[in-house]
Amino acid sequence: MYDPTVFENLKVAFENHVYDLDNLDCAITIGNRVDRMDFSILTREFAIQFSKLDQPNVTAEIVLEAKLEDLAGEILELPNSNFGCSLMLRFCKKVEEVDIQCSKIEQTLNGIWEDEIEISQTLSFNYKQEASGYENTIEVKFKQKMNEENMSEIGEFLHHVLITLDMLFEI
Repeated sequence: MYDPTVFENLKVAFENHVYDLDNLDCAITIGNRVDRMDFSILTREFAIQFSKLDQPNVTAEIVLEAKLEDLAGEILELPNSNFGCSLMLRFCKKVEEVDIQCSKIEQTLNGIWEDEIEISQTLSFNYKQEASGYENTIEVKFKQKMNEENMSEIGEFLHHVLITLDMLFEI
């Protein structure tokens, strides 16, 4: 019988929770969804992007990834290994006062997620368009791998994502 991988189980759990926030709670709107298998490096990726209904200009994206080593180790039942998925959040928002806003964003994210994360911010703009600000893509990478033992934490995790969206909207 087929036994789903940790990746498959986590993907379904995240999907269920996020779609409940959209369809049942009417708190968010989903903007994009990706379910990808990269055959060149044998990696699985799931991503789901959303924004709060009253804050469409700030988006969050949850990215779950399983690399070949994790998938193969789990399927082959290799001993003494920590198989799981990497987890990343990607937020996008417009910034105008780069030094001030980017610094506040970093402080805010460190306050919410504490020592569990690595943060990067990438600023961009469209060439030949009025320079009224920059698009800030904020990546929050979690240091620990996620596995099925973390399933019960997904609801609380999403609650923190919504708080993060609120705080980023205010910056």
